[in-house]
Amino acid sequence: MKRSAFIFLGMLLLALPLAAQYPGQNEGKLKVPLAVPVKAYAFDLRDVRLLDGPFRHAMELDQAWLKDLDNDRLMHNFRVNAGLRTNAVAYGGWEALDVELRGHSLGHILSALAMMYASTGDTTYKNKGDKLVADFAEVQDALGSSGYLSAFPEKYIDRVIAGSPVWAPWYTLHKMFAGLIDMYLLCDNQQALNVVTRMGNWAYNKLNGLTEKQMQNMLRTEFGGMNEALYNLYSITGDTRYKSLAEKFYHKKVLDPLFHQEDSLNGLHANTQIPKAIGEARGYELCGTDREHEVSSFFYTTVLKNHTYVIGGNSDGEMFGPPGKLSDRLSDNTTETCNTYNMLKLARHLFCLSADESVADYYERALYNHILASQDPDDGMVCYYVTLRPGGEKAFSDKYNSFWCCVGTGFENHSKYGEAIYYKAADGGLFVNLFIPSELTWEEKGITLTQKTTFPEEDKSRLYIHSGKPVYAPLYIRYPAWAKLGVSLMVNGKKVKVKENPGSYIALNRTWKNNDSIEIEIPMSLYTEAMPDNPQRAAILYGPLVLAGELGKKALPDPSFDVPVLITGGKPVNEWLKPVAGQPLMFRTSGVGRPEDVTLLPFYKVYNQHQIVYWDFLDEAAWQKRLQEHQAKAEAEKAMKERMTDEFL
Repeated sequence: MKRSAFIFLGMLLLALPLAAQYPGQNEGKLKVPLAVPVKAYAFDLRDVRLLDGPFRHAMELDQAWLKDLDNDRLMHNFRVNAGLRTNAVAYGGWEALDVELRGHSLGHILSALAMMYASTGDTTYKNKGDKLVADFAEVQDALGSSGYLSAFPEKYIDRVIAGSPVWAPWYTLHKMFAGLIDMYLLCDNQQALNVVTRMGNWAYNKLNGLTEKQMQNMLRTEFGGMNEALYNLYSITGDTRYKSLAEKFYHKKVLDPLFHQEDSLNGLHANTQIPKAIGEARGYELCGTDREHEVSSFFYTTVLKNHTYVIGGNSDGEMFGPPGKLSDRLSDNTTETCNTYNMLKLARHLFCLSADESVADYYERALYNHILASQDPDDGMVCYYVTLRPGGEKAFSDKYNSFWCCVGTGFENHSKYGEAIYYKAADGGLFVNLFIPSELTWEEKGITLTQKTTFPEEDKSRLYIHSGKPVYAPLYIRYPAWAKLGVSLMVNGKKVKVKENPGSYIALNRTWKNNDSIEIEIPMSLYTEAMPDNPQRAAILYGPLVLAGELGKKALPDPSFDVPVLITGGKPVNEWLKPVAGQPLMFRTSGVGRPEDVTLLPFYKVYNQHQIVYWDFLDEAAWQKRLQEHQAKAEAEKAMKERMTDEFL
């Protein structure tokens, strides 16, 4: 790159708002500039409003749940810990008084309230969050002058420092740090900054005197994204103590192998590790240390390559397994939703650095097929795990009694769907990454951009530009890697030749005028994606959508037989999977399903019934063997029943 280009990027960094979470956000609230050039800048959530569609519907369900939450129940254990009067009853799950992790949900909920306010402008969420922040301040004062604040006693921190068993106290504190920072950044709540700054001072004083050996011993216990939270607090305050403390939350045993390009994740608790990589990515943005970038980028790459299922999620039973060995790790406990929440956070940091279309591809895949699929579209309840076991069924939370980790991230997931649709390009242009109906207000350019689409039920999206005066801004429209049939593009009704290829961006360099329009058509096609270690076990996709087979609500007496297999003879998917007339995104197998053909829908539309995502592709001989084994088993069971003289129920 020429020296002039570096100078231009440096000037641009000074001119644009810098991030306490993602580059480009929260103008006027930051004291630390970015240490590295970036290629894309995030918009603030307040700049994007969702229009009607599945994501807005999901957000509205989340809104109803957030409004229904009782602040006193959320604060109950905090008040108990501080000796304050309370007549409430704590929520269930991990918020019960006898659970060491209690208090984590309130941090998530503060973030969700702040994000929902930013995403909608509805002060209901800000007011609810402001009241919780005031309650936090009261508890913090009651606990003493140190700044400590939690729903559990400080001795839990002493225990984890000493290496004694305790369930992840820093993990819980991270959620509180993050929630308070979000309330400050997104809701302008100064009290939230005061409270979290006092917490940061307490944490620094608590840990600063520890030896490296003591610190590394402590980091063996899950600590969430404390490094990320402290880097964010540093960026807001400029206080280098928080930067120093963030750097101490570097877990050598896990992160050093990643720096050396080693996939040593087998056997590790997956979601304990992802926030560590997020913190390293954030540290690189603020400090520019190559080690931080290499750790975070290699972690992201290796998780996607070696540990990620077709829906964009990872882990089985919350654990990473052997690299590339996924086909036999399909259970009711696959793809913990928290993991994907965190992988999408990491993806956003890496996209800002690289503007790499493949990162946007992953984001889209995981957003539609895991995050959206993890919510019950009837009542808004969410999944802890999203099962990929053939014949499995999604299990959703209870509204009041299952406040687990993925319920906490669930509150956040469905409050921030506008976050990654658009990015500002470093050259003053605009990336359009997702085809989600929405409206962007781009204040610096004086432009409002409206995206109208029913994607994915249609394969088109239309962009309308509204501006008081002509504005030059390159427009970069994502050309997805899955769009193998090509795309067509029209500007103001006139066809534009597309020279780019799938897996890139279509560049439109022009001056835009009021009422200019762009229409992009992206035909979707059917294809399969096999397991890395078993080419005969594969998922079926349509464009970015994972398709799932509907297996009904009745129990499957013999899942090893009742879950269908496919005998296709190696024919292309479009020869044996046909669209159902008049039913968008619905398909049915044609003569290849055994024991019968199956209807398929996008995975996010399949719930409250048994399902199949990964299919076994067999030949006729293998099917006949399976059929004979099933018949022999049935005959043996029948014979046993005929010999029985008594039956105990």
